[in-house]
Amino acid sequence: MLRIENLTKRYGDRAAVCELSLHIAPGEIFGFIGHNGAGKTTTLKSAVGILPYDEGEITVGGISMREDPLACKRMMAYLPDQPDLYEFMSAVKYLRFVADIYGMGDEREERIATLAERLGIKDDLSQPISALSHGMKQKVAIIAAFLHSPRLILMDEPFVGLDPRAAHVLKEMMREHCAAGGAIFFSTHVLDTAEKLCDKVAIIKAGRLLVEGTMAEVRGNESLEEVFLELADTGEEE
Repeated sequence: MLRIENLTKRYGDRAAVCELSLHIAPGEIFGFIGHNGAGKTTTLKSAVGILPYDEGEITVGGISMREDPLACKRMMAYLPDQPDLYEFMSAVKYLRFVADIYGMGDEREERIATLAERLGIKDDLSQPISALSHGMKQKVAIIAAFLHSPRLILMDEPFVGLDPRAAHVLKEMMREHCAAGGAIFFSTHVLDTAEKLCDKVAIIKAGRLLVEGTMAEVRGNESLEEVFLELADTGEEE
């Protein structure tokens, strides 16, 4: 579904990501772990076509991000760590706008209502986004990401700001998405969540891949937290 081959992204003389290769297959929930400044966000933004990269290749569903970025973006959705929503819109108008971008038809209203009900904000959709709390904005952004049933969803720290119930619902949505043949690639600092949720995981440090594999392969006889702390030093702010 997503292939990242020898990705290198530089900022001046500094390589934020260096020769990184990851493969995310259909049906997989893939966790991406590292300290702040390790290169997680740079990798995600490169994979969704927001950041141009210096070397390597990224393909989505076999299509090159360099050669046909629009075709790649039609197959995916991206949830950033700080969702940039149109705050002058009401939540429902924003979600309708997103649905229209992806060519959804009459099914959009039922889909919006169903996802909003699951996340507990159905009664708040008429409010302007500017009036919503951070957690409620995060829920709107989650709905926007899942709305058009993309094949691939990339998420940067998706559980930050969510209440326990909403976090539980998001985990269910992620599992359901992948059970239906989709794939999810997400970064997180919540190692307990990653350990219970992910099929595969990768740990990155200073832009370089330290370890990657199934949860059993990476963890061995230890907890994911123990493995992470053994491999990664404290990082700098991204």
